[in-house]
Amino acid sequence: MQDILEAINTIKNGGVVAHLTDTIWGLAADPRNESAAEKIQLIKKRPEGKSFIVLISEIGQLYDYVEKIPEIAWDIVDMAEEPLTVIYPKGKNLPKNVLAEDGSIGIRLVKNKECLKFLSKCKHGLISTSANLSGEASPLKYNQINPSILNEVDYILTTEHQTPQKASKIIKLGLDGSFKLIRG
Repeated sequence: MQDILEAINTIKNGGVVAHLTDTIWGLAADPRNESAAEKIQLIKKRPEGKSFIVLISEIGQLYDYVEKIPEIAWDIVDMAEEPLTVIYPKGKNLPKNVLAEDGSIGIRLVKNKECLKFLSKCKHGLISTSANLSGEASPLKYNQINPSILNEVDYILTTEHQTPQKASKIIKLGLDGSFKLIRG
């Protein structure tokens, strides 16, 4: 529990935390902090203009980050049995460098209980991206994270059960209820 509190304190102070998400190892920060998002881009050596996702712990947090939620989203998110990132048409309350160029935002409702412990204690979503240098494979295990990433983050949150997963499925929703599979 103390390690989760340390991670949350790091995020509150604008820092970047490496942690095991519900899918892969990721980098997390406060979704409202533009400087923290920039720091992640620098750590990853990632080109500007690439969006982040937001991890949330409860479905109602969608209202915090999405301007208009297509009606179909509630059923899709509720019925997802595996990790699913949904790209919503128009994000809100997020810095421009977190959103995609078209203003959309990817959000994933986390259901994994280890990751949920961390997220629910934050009391808000977290921006997230894989804990790899841009162009490298996403790390499933801690020992696959590039040492330069680990040297530059502000805190590393380890968990008791570090079961390797896989990247989430991704769908993009339109305001009209249309959807497109981006990654299956």
